[in-house]
Amino acid sequence: MFAIPERTLRDLGWRQLTTALAERTSTPRGRALAQALPFLSRKDEIERSLSRIAEARLLLRKELSLPVGGAEDVRDLLSFAAKGATLEAAQLVACARLIRAASRTRTFLHAQRLEAPALAAESQALADASSLASRIETSFEPSGRLKDSASAMLGSLRDRARGLHHEIKGRLDELMADRDFSATLRDEYLSIRNDRYVVPVNASFRSKVPGIVHNASNSGQTLFIEPQTIVGLGNDLSIAESMAAEEERRVLQELSSDLGERSGELIEAVELLAKLDLAEAAGRLADDLDASAPRLTEGRGRISLRAVRHPLLVLQGKKVVANDLSLAQGERALVVSGPNAGGKTVTITAVGLCALLVRAGMPIPAEADSEVPLFSTVSSAIGDEQDLARDLSTFSAHLTTLKEILARAGEGALVLIDEIAADTDPREGAAIASAVLGDLVEKGARVLVTTHLEELKALGLADSRFANARVGLDPRTLTPTFKLELGAAGLSSALEIAARVGLPAAVLDVARTRLHGGSALAVALEQLEAERREAHGERTRLEAERREVATLRAEVQAARVEADAARREAEARVRDELRAELEAARREVGELLARLTARPAVSEAVQAQKSLQDKAAEQERASARARAHVQAMREEKQVLPAQAIRPGARVRVASLGRDAEVVELGRDHALVAVGPLKTRVKLDDLLPLAGKAPSPTAGRPPGGGKTTRAGRAEALAAGAIAGPEARCDIRGLRADEAVREIELFLDRAYSEGPAVVSILHGHGTGALKKTVREALAASPYVADSRPGDRHEGGDAVTIVELRS
Repeated sequence: MFAIPERTLRDLGWRQLTTALAERTSTPRGRALAQALPFLSRKDEIERSLSRIAEARLLLRKELSLPVGGAEDVRDLLSFAAKGATLEAAQLVACARLIRAASRTRTFLHAQRLEAPALAAESQALADASSLASRIETSFEPSGRLKDSASAMLGSLRDRARGLHHEIKGRLDELMADRDFSATLRDEYLSIRNDRYVVPVNASFRSKVPGIVHNASNSGQTLFIEPQTIVGLGNDLSIAESMAAEEERRVLQELSSDLGERSGELIEAVELLAKLDLAEAAGRLADDLDASAPRLTEGRGRISLRAVRHPLLVLQGKKVVANDLSLAQGERALVVSGPNAGGKTVTITAVGLCALLVRAGMPIPAEADSEVPLFSTVSSAIGDEQDLARDLSTFSAHLTTLKEILARAGEGALVLIDEIAADTDPREGAAIASAVLGDLVEKGARVLVTTHLEELKALGLADSRFANARVGLDPRTLTPTFKLELGAAGLSSALEIAARVGLPAAVLDVARTRLHGGSALAVALEQLEAERREAHGERTRLEAERREVATLRAEVQAARVEADAARREAEARVRDELRAELEAARREVGELLARLTARPAVSEAVQAQKSLQDKAAEQERASARARAHVQAMREEKQVLPAQAIRPGARVRVASLGRDAEVVELGRDHALVAVGPLKTRVKLDDLLPLAGKAPSPTAGRPPGGGKTTRAGRAEALAAGAIAGPEARCDIRGLRADEAVREIELFLDRAYSEGPAVVSILHGHGTGALKKTVREALAASPYVADSRPGDRHEGGDAVTIVELRS
């Protein structure tokens, strides 16, 4: 059972927070639940509550509110009805309003079941008593009076009574119209006494007006007499009204009995509507606090609050500084120091309120990635005052509170102590404080303590179970920054604050002189703080440099990716252009050969021969250029030494595939000369010089074109096409890929190579061999083809003789 001392609730201002929650409810019972907000013991209960509130917030963001209005707390009325009591008209109507609120809420949440599944599931337990509500509503007029139609008899009984009223008034009007009768009257008006119609008769004429005296004036001069002539009608009226009243009581009793029969489920509806109302109110409060659901850990887990704010200050509309606060799992206590009015107490009470909010199943005013342990209890010693009734001084009252905390502390407890042992001799107070904190830590409690005592600040340096934190002071204005800084002990800055409030300078000078020869620990702490600030500055600088290096590395990587993409695109473009040129040339060659075959005139043959040679030469030039460009694009990039990139150096421009000379050198670009042209390129586009680019006419015999087989043989002997180039290996290729490769090979061989070449296709299934030989039979370059002999590779090779 999670129990909190009343003193802690008072110290932390918990009642103010529950009041703020109650103000956001819509039902009386919901308001009561908020004021007495219970703490939850189990983690699953807390998580379920946080989930329900999250659903309510989602609906609120869609501007959808629960229709719980009118759900009054009628539990006592329902209990009375269950015991047989007859409820009054207004009470019955209040119960009908509850039934209607339950019905509306159930229908509303069913429609929103996708956004709020948990709330929708809960609402299905709300009683459906709509027919009973309808009976109650149709039985009463807006004034609360039962309608004549409330029962079959009530209308006729009321009609009988109304008729008798009318008849009696008519008889009395006739009597008062008689001159002799009117002479006996004190005044001419009708009146009702004891539910009977009477006339005001002068007492002196009593004997002249037979009838029943029902009353007299204070002076005795006027008697209120029911004339004998209407006594019988008056009796009939009394009976009729009595019967109507009895019927009204019967209707009320019947409706009350119906409510009593369903009192149990309707009482549960009151409670369930109140809980739904409370969830929505918690959602409204969480939105106002900009709160989030934290991660829940066990009592010994780490405390990690990101951008935590004090909820009461937020609700007051004050500008609140958000702070990060953390205690690792091995750290048991946080010692918060710094100047007065700097926010130390606000810090520890904000943590305490977050711990209570979590136990109440509510979000906390911090970021969503915060972590809060499920503390077994929360104790505090904040703002002790003198207890004159018990003859205790401030310090004695403080020690009494510490004694109670020590008795209650244990594993998983959270303890908050403000200015521990402050109202006594500092040395003795520090000794007591250190002992108390040590005992609390040994018992497994987590402690947040504020102090000005130097000995306690030193605990964060000497004991790994303690951590330091300080609140800041602006050195220029000497005003608090309210910013919490972890890992540092703060100075109280009392002299600076004294100067700001105007303490005489002479007094301050004396104080500084006395302080200068004071505690060596204070000097050590100040020196340590200076070194810490220096280290922090260096760390900040190194972190900035690291980020800059990371940015440069990312830029270089992006440039490399971009260059690789450009290279691949250029290679693909060159291949496509080469393929298109080869296809066009092949078509023209085929056309020329066809014409030559069809019309073998000498002159036309000579002309065809010359055209064929021109096309072959043009094709070769294009092929040489393409191969040179592709080879340049495929050259492996090598980083040039810095000394190699200088004006006058010869380099290779990768993106152009050309050699160049460096003219000017910039930070990340260079101006290079490519022949007569000059262009500016990036440094990472320059490669080591691997040799001159091949000449567009390399590998061709002098004279520009292919003439005879003898000429090709001479070229082969000269190395124009080496042994490996006289064979085309297409093993492993698909049929379409093999055909394209053979076409390129034959085209090059026809321009440069020997008259006889071989194609290595292997045996395999025979499909590739068949495709190759069909393609060779249709090729305009081929004069003849045959399977290879045994010494040539057998049937795995096809020998091709090219046309002359």
